[in-house]
Amino acid sequence: MTDHYDPTDSTDTRNHIRTDGGRDVVELPDQVELPRLLDFYELQTEETTEIAEFYDNLREGQLTTTECQDCGELHFPPRIVCPECQSDDLAYVDLPHEGELFAFSTVRAGAPMGMEDDVPFVIGIVDLGEITLSAHLDDAEYDDLSIGDPVELKIVEIDGPVDHERVFYRFEPKET
Repeated sequence: MTDHYDPTDSTDTRNHIRTDGGRDVVELPDQVELPRLLDFYELQTEETTEIAEFYDNLREGQLTTTECQDCGELHFPPRIVCPECQSDDLAYVDLPHEGELFAFSTVRAGAPMGMEDDVPFVIGIVDLGEITLSAHLDDAEYDDLSIGDPVELKIVEIDGPVDHERVFYRFEPKET
């Protein structure tokens, strides 16, 4: 167990973001006060999730999701069974790396576990055409954003208390 978080301790570096070879890396603590099941970022290996291909694709720089080969429904997040027709004949398809803001807000309190130290931060709904998804918006301030602003995919590595690499997607304002 680690000591409790002291908000007055300026040396605390939990969830610090650093750059490593051009890709941002989110650092998580070496030890976690809470049970492993409460980690915001899921385990991403074939042994731990049936959507490991989604994370493998992210590691390769591609945002993907599943499409049902029987009824044609596109799903996000990726599924192992189609919620429309219950088929398990799903294939991974590429999603755009660019979209536009449908909605956004600043999280100032009540952040998910593991993100309490990141507040305030901007969260948004990103319209990618056929898919609309929620995402953390990096390098963004609420007052600088507008509905319809262009955003682009940003993949971050997740450091933390597990023995394999993890990644996750975020978006950031697109430079115009």
